[in-house]
Amino acid sequence: MAELIRLPKMGLTMEEGTIVEWFVEEGQEVKKGERFFEVATDKISNEIEAEFDTTLLKIIVTQDEDALVQAPIAIVGEAGEDYSALMADVGAAPSSSAPAEKEVEVETEAPAATRAPGEYVLASPLAKKTAKEKGVDLEMIEGSGPDGRVVEKDVLAAGNVKASPMAKIAAKEMGVNIASIQKDGRIMKDDVQKYYRNSRIEDLAEPSDDVQAMSRMRKVVAKRMTESWNTAPAVTYDISIDMTKLMAMKKDLKPFAKITYTDLIVKVLSRVLLKHKALNCSIEGNNIIERNYVNMGVAVATDTGLLVPVVKYSNIKSLGDISAEIKDLAEKGRTNQLGSDALQGGTFTVSNMGMYEVESFSPIINQPETAILGICGIKNTPVVNDAMEIEVKPLMKLCLTADHRVVDGAVAAIFLKDLKEHLENPAVLVI
Repeated sequence: MAELIRLPKMGLTMEEGTIVEWFVEEGQEVKKGERFFEVATDKISNEIEAEFDTTLLKIIVTQDEDALVQAPIAIVGEAGEDYSALMADVGAAPSSSAPAEKEVEVETEAPAATRAPGEYVLASPLAKKTAKEKGVDLEMIEGSGPDGRVVEKDVLAAGNVKASPMAKIAAKEMGVNIASIQKDGRIMKDDVQKYYRNSRIEDLAEPSDDVQAMSRMRKVVAKRMTESWNTAPAVTYDISIDMTKLMAMKKDLKPFAKITYTDLIVKVLSRVLLKHKALNCSIEGNNIIERNYVNMGVAVATDTGLLVPVVKYSNIKSLGDISAEIKDLAEKGRTNQLGSDALQGGTFTVSNMGMYEVESFSPIINQPETAILGICGIKNTPVVNDAMEIEVKPLMKLCLTADHRVVDGAVAAIFLKDLKEHLENPAVLVI
């Protein structure tokens, strides 16, 4: 008997999703446990398996279309079965009482895929797995499969390309398929730039506007950032930290663990926040909710947008545990393997832009939190010491954005002063 397949709910906050791909065509059978379709939410995407043996009779929501949770997306049943009554229930009628005959597709040579940085990459699961194993960026690969889909052989070909780290970064920023650059030996940044200029000559001769629809994640990020901007009267406070001792600690720990500055700052910050509850609370209506624990959100940039996975109860975890968890969450975020639970429950957020040599910025609060800390790059800076002598020190600027409804200026200043003392004297962590 024909029945509707509805969009599944994959998280407590999920309201709608986007069909990324159907793995089965209309009229094709699918067995229980086989891949059926892929759904993307604002944060994650999941491949959904068939729950029973059946035949896909009609696709209602096609690839790249949105649907509300529990909305009908397809009809399944026995091959050749009449599903007109179900189509009437969803507000549309088929052209006949039986499934339409499959149209004969004429194969044409697909044009070379071109993507903007951050655009979703259509790739087979095997291609994704191979890319992860070989450390190949899918965004820089032109797919040879249907509709530009990246398949395993494309990844293997790209994996054989030898390129410098700067060349890879430049290729990603410019949207260049680095595997298309023909050169004997290692590809350098200049090669990427030259290829980019040559490939854009015709485009420059005929300027045009390329209009692209926002991805689901980008729409959600835009919505939440706008809501935060319009909700919280935010103020940003900057302070400079002498990183001399923290850099020495990181160096001393190197033989034992690969600790990052983010790891160290999260560890120190988790301790300091417990003494400054206004920075670690949230607002619900006219109530302020204070906490005796810290769930630290760590902003992670991915190919499809910004994610903020949460290190739960970071205030009671060791530096090693925090470091391992941040790395694990970041990797899962970049490979689209984060569950919805990993993105919820944060009480404070850090956003590190230091690797991009950013010297100052005003991060936007991740609602319903009341503050976020921006971490900038370390810069050797001449300063005057107590003996009125000029010396060069490695300074790093921290940028705290706080909700003035809860955090007054003096409260923010005292918190930053306390955090500065801890970061400049990290040995206090052993006390």
